[in-house]
Amino acid sequence: MTDEQQPADEGTRPGRARLLVSGGLAVVLLAVIGAGVGWILAGEPERRAAPAGTPPVGATPTSASPSTAPSTATASPTGTRTSAPAGLTVPEVVGADFEQARRDLRERRLGWRLVFGTGTGRTVERASPPPGTPVKRGITVTVWVSGPAPAVTVPAVDTLSCSDAADDLVDAGLYPRYATGRQGPVTAQDPVARSTARWNDQVTLTCGNAVSTPPAASPSPTP
Repeated sequence: MTDEQQPADEGTRPGRARLLVSGGLAVVLLAVIGAGVGWILAGEPERRAAPAGTPPVGATPTSASPSTAPSTATASPTGTRTSAPAGLTVPEVVGADFEQARRDLRERRLGWRLVFGTGTGRTVERASPPPGTPVKRGITVTVWVSGPAPAVTVPAVDTLSCSDAADDLVDAGLYPRYATGRQGPVTAQDPVARSTARWNDQVTLTCGNAVSTPPAASPSPTP
């Protein structure tokens, strides 16, 4: 006898259908989770490739700390200050005639001191401070001359004021010396006018009005 009953279809069984549905949902969930994880992982390299120092999204910019801020202070000058007028230097006197050297110093309102030697000639051998040195107005420059002090004629100054007489003596290479002060007319000079002296010699001037000497008191008569 042939059994006409057909075996039930495994795909249509209720238990198996539920299993297939559950498995399908699991696959879908896994696919969604995998896609999300892949998207997150795919974004990581892009974030790491951002330029250094770029603030993250939403971060508040902050100013640089004082230790890293560029300095705006300027360096203070290190040069040494001088009260010398700009451009005032000792003139080039070495090799010049000593009278010309003295004129150059006077034009710059510098003092001078002549030191005469024992050789020959009138040439300046050296100077201190040396030529080209920046100096203050009024300093004295010492000048060494190769030869001895030449002779000079003493000018007549006994008719001049004391200040004018001093100027004439300096122009002649002599130095005034004051016996009674520097005010008033010259009443006497030593050495006398037109005598012979040498450069750097002193001439003594007696200046001021003559003061009359009171007469001596006469003795009182005796009774």
